[in-house]
Amino acid sequence: MALNALYGLILAGGESRRMGQDKALLRRNGKSQLANLVALVEPLVDRVFVSTRSDQREEPERRQFAQIIDRYSDVGPIAGVLSAMDDYPNVDWLVVACDLPNIDDETIRFLIDNRAEGRPFTAFRSSHDDLPEPLCAIYQRGSDAVIRAFVDEGMTCPRKMLIRSDTRLLVQPNPTSLDNVNTPGDLEKSVLEGIS
Repeated sequence: MALNALYGLILAGGESRRMGQDKALLRRNGKSQLANLVALVEPLVDRVFVSTRSDQREEPERRQFAQIIDRYSDVGPIAGVLSAMDDYPNVDWLVVACDLPNIDDETIRFLIDNRAEGRPFTAFRSSHDDLPEPLCAIYQRGSDAVIRAFVDEGMTCPRKMLIRSDTRLLVQPNPTSLDNVNTPGDLEKSVLEGIS
C-alpha cells in the first residue's frame, strides 16, 4: 500500500512568552531558527509550510515561506495542526516545532521512515521521561477527527492526546535532538543566539 503524500509544518505561531523574544527568529549560523528548520525539512517532504497566527503573517521572516494561518484560538499548537489539516486533509503531516535547535536530518528521516500506516500518530519517546514528543511527530491523514474529539472534551495538550491514542512510539536516534528552548536560561545553554 502506497504511503500518503507527506507535507511538513513548522510550528512558528507561538507567543514565546517564557522566552521573552520570538523563538522562530532566534539565530544560528547567521540564519533564523525558522529558516534553518524549513531548509532541514524541505528536502524530506512533498511541500513545507510555516504555521503562523494571523497577526504574524506579514512578519518579514515568516513572509518568505508558504504559510498556513491558524484559524483556531485557545488550543495552543494544535491550532496549527488542525488548520493545516483543514487546508490539506488528504496528506500526512510532519509537524516540527520551531524551538528545537538540536534537531537533525537523521532524526527526521528516522521518523519519516518509521511512520505507521493505520495509526493516527507516529512520535518519539522523550529521552527525558519516555512520554510522546508531539511537536516532532507525524500526524496521519484523518487524525484530525481524533484531535477534534479531544478538543471537544476540553483537552488541548498534544502530548496527552498522543498518550491517549494508538500512537506508534520510536526511540530517538540522537537523545538530545528534541531538547527544546523555552526560556532565556535554555537559550544560554543552546547553540542559538538571541535576536539582534
